Amino acid sequence: MIWFTEYQTENVGLTLKVRQLKNVHSKYQNIYLFENQDFGKVLVLDGAIQTTEKDEFMYHEMLVHPALVKHKNPEKVLVIGGGDGGSVREILKHPSIKQVDLCEIDEEVILISEKNLPNISGKLRDDKVKIYIEDGNEFLNERKNYYDVIIMDSSDPIGPAEVLFKSSFYDKVKEALKEDGIMVAQTESPFLQEKFFKNAVKEIKKSFKYFGVYTGFVPSYPAGMWSYTMASDNINILEDDEGYKKLKNIKTKYINEDIYKSLFKAVPQFIKDMIEEQ
Repeated sequence: MIWFTEYQTENVGLTLKVRQLKNVHSKYQNIYLFENQDFGKVLVLDGAIQTTEKDEFMYHEMLVHPALVKHKNPEKVLVIGGGDGGSVREILKHPSIKQVDLCEIDEEVILISEKNLPNISGKLRDDKVKIYIEDGNEFLNERKNYYDVIIMDSSDPIGPAEVLFKSSFYDKVKEALKEDGIMVAQTESPFLQEKFFKNAVKEIKKSFKYFGVYTGFVPSYPAGMWSYTMASDNINILEDDEGYKKLKNIKTKYINEDIYKSLFKAVPQFIKDMIEEQ
């Protein structure tokens, strides 16, 4: 019997019974793929669960759709990270999309996902998608005033992804966005990863005039509670809009009109307090 434990803090871990499928040491990180009876196939990077077949829709839908329906007419979208392909799949559900660029530093993540997680990665070779195997921080140096929406689907702020959580990087994101552009980033668990969460929000606030934090459930992530931060320099993220109407024509399993309407209103008080501290 084999067990895998993700140590989410020094004192807390999530343990799953596994059937080992693949263990790869890429140029950048350890990639572990296994199967669990309840969660299905599980993708792990450097000991941290990135996605599971069972609950990935909860994360990918909440990361992608709020920003895309907040924007009036998103056509060009960039995903930084997201080599499993889940964000790309959700983006392509929007009829206005003409181009999706995926910038993933580790090609092995893409190759393993395409081979083993087809329900998640199945849209990576769509004609609208272009894949760049590059460092996201360097990639943005060549893009100015180009994207309508940029989605930060990065791993935890350690190792190669650490730079993606700093204001110097978010400044590059802002420059790569068009005037009415929107950025959204996953910003960790505000319950078990308070330090990471507060730092991410603080750094985003340095770069953008408007921002808003919202949360969602992802059972395989630390504490099952996950946060996302949306930001823009010209669009007041917190203002009510009719983006929820677009969701009527998009097939989803998690986000719906009511969730979208309450994104920035139904935020637990302890999280609001942490945001105000930054």
